[in-house]
Amino acid sequence: MFSILLAYGAAHAALPEPVAKQLQAANIPEDAVGVVVLRGNAVLLSHQADKVMQPASTMKLVTTLAGLDLLGPVFRGRTELRSTGEVAGGTLKGDLYLRGGADADFNEDALVHMLEKLRTAGIRKIDGDLVLDRTLFQPARPDIGAVQFDEYPDAYYNVIPDALLLNMNMSRITIDSTGGKLRFDMLPQLDNVSVASEMVLADIDCAKWEDAWKPPTWTRNGSRITVTLRGSFPRHCGPKTVNVNLLDRSDYAERLFRNTWSKLGGTFRGAAREAEVENATPASSRVLAEHVSRPLADVLRDINKTSDNGLARTLYLSLGSLEADGWLGSRPLAVPASRIPVIGGGPAPGNAGAPAAAILPSAPELTAVRAEQAIRGWLRRQGIDDTGLVLENGSGLSRIERIKPAQMAALLQAAQRSPWQPEFLSSLPIAAVDGTMRRRLAGTPAAMRARMKTGALKNVAAIAGYAPDAHGEPCIVVAFINHDLAGNGNGRKVGDALIEWVAAQGSDVH
Repeated sequence: MFSILLAYGAAHAALPEPVAKQLQAANIPEDAVGVVVLRGNAVLLSHQADKVMQPASTMKLVTTLAGLDLLGPVFRGRTELRSTGEVAGGTLKGDLYLRGGADADFNEDALVHMLEKLRTAGIRKIDGDLVLDRTLFQPARPDIGAVQFDEYPDAYYNVIPDALLLNMNMSRITIDSTGGKLRFDMLPQLDNVSVASEMVLADIDCAKWEDAWKPPTWTRNGSRITVTLRGSFPRHCGPKTVNVNLLDRSDYAERLFRNTWSKLGGTFRGAAREAEVENATPASSRVLAEHVSRPLADVLRDINKTSDNGLARTLYLSLGSLEADGWLGSRPLAVPASRIPVIGGGPAPGNAGAPAAAILPSAPELTAVRAEQAIRGWLRRQGIDDTGLVLENGSGLSRIERIKPAQMAALLQAAQRSPWQPEFLSSLPIAAVDGTMRRRLAGTPAAMRARMKTGALKNVAAIAGYAPDAHGEPCIVVAFINHDLAGNGNGRKVGDALIEWVAAQGSDVH
C-alpha cells in the first residue's frame, strides 16, 4: 500500500480550505505540514506525504502495533523475588534478588503482596543483602548520564524506565495551608526519609499555586535522606498534590522495601546493592514470590490513550529483550551469538567460533539496538519501507525521532489487516470521549467516532488514526506539523479542521 500512496501524492497535494485557513491564521506555512488521508486504498489527500518529519507521541503507534504483533496481546512483564538461600527457623540464609522483567504495573501494592508471600512462607528474617537486578535492559540504569529533555526532569512524563522501575520512582507530595498553617506529607513512606520545608505562605491565588512551585531538593546525611520543599504556597489553600521523580531509584526501591518489610514484621539488616551483568540473579535461584503485569492489550490503552511515555519506552525496550511465554507471560530473549550487533562493526568480542546460544548483552546500547532492529524488521515484513525512519526510544518524546506521513499511514493500513486490530483500535483515544482527545471535537460529526493518537511538543503537533467520512466509511488520517508556531493550540486547530473535513466527505471524493 505504501507505493500506491506515493503514486497519488502529487495529484492530491492541495490542502482543504478549512485546513489552509487555520494554517494561515496561525502563520504556519504549508511546507511545514505533511498530510495523508486514505479511504481503503484510495488517496483522498496527500500533501508532502514523503517528507521525513517529527511525529511527537504519534510515534507510539509504531511501538504499540509492532509490540502487539511481535509479543502478542497476552504478553506480560514480570517481577520476581528469588534466592539461592535456604530457609531455616524463619530465616532466609542468603541474598534476596529483586529481579526486574519490564513489569509495567510494578508498584507499591505489588511489592507489598510479594513480601506478604514471603511472610506467609514463614520467612521473618533475611540474612543477606537485597540485590536489585535491572540487568534485563542494557544499560541497566539508562537514566544515569541521560541528557535532560526539558526543564522538568522530575515530571512523570520524563521518567526514563529501566527493567525494575518501582512505582515509576514517583513520590506524591501533598501540601495544605487550610487555617493558615502549612502542612505537608510525602507518600509512599520510605525508610529513613523525612520531609522538611523552606516554603513560605504568600498572598497568591490558590488556583495558581503551581506558578510558585519549585522542584524539591534532597540531601543525604549518612543513611538519612531529607527532602526539602521550596517556593511559595497560597495561604488558606486546600490540599494540593504533585507527583515528582525525585530520589535516586536505588535509594527509592531499597527504602520502600525496608519500610514495607518492617511493617510486615520482618527483619532485614543487610545492605542493598545493584546487580551487574556478571553477578546478576543466579540461574540456580528459585522464585519465592512474583508479580506479573496486566496483559499487553490492557497496557496499550494507557500508552496510547493517555500517551504514557514511560510505558511506551518500557515496551520499546521489551522488544529488544523479551519474548512472549504462554505460561510465564514473558521470558528473556535468547539471542544467537551470530546475530548480536556490535557497535562500530566487526565480530563480537569473545564470540569468535561460539555456538549459537543465548548470551549476555555485550554492548551498552544493545537493548535499544535490538529493539530498533525488531521494529524495522517487522515494518519490512509488512511491506513498509523504513527509509528515513529514525527511532530513539519509541515514545516520540525525542528531538531526533522521525517518520514520514506516508509511513505512518501505511502502518495504520497494516493495523487494519492485523489479527490484533480490535486490540489496537481500542487503545486509541476517542474524540470527545477519553484520553488526549476527550476535549476535542465535541459537537462535531467526528465526536465519539474518530479514534486518534495525538502528539505535541513545543514545535510539533500531530494526529494519526481513523475517522469516518459522511457515510461512516473509515478513513486513515495522518497530519504532522513541524513549526515553531505549532504549539499553543495552533496545530491542534489544524488537526481538528482536517478531521472535520474528513467527516464531511462523501463517497464521491476521489
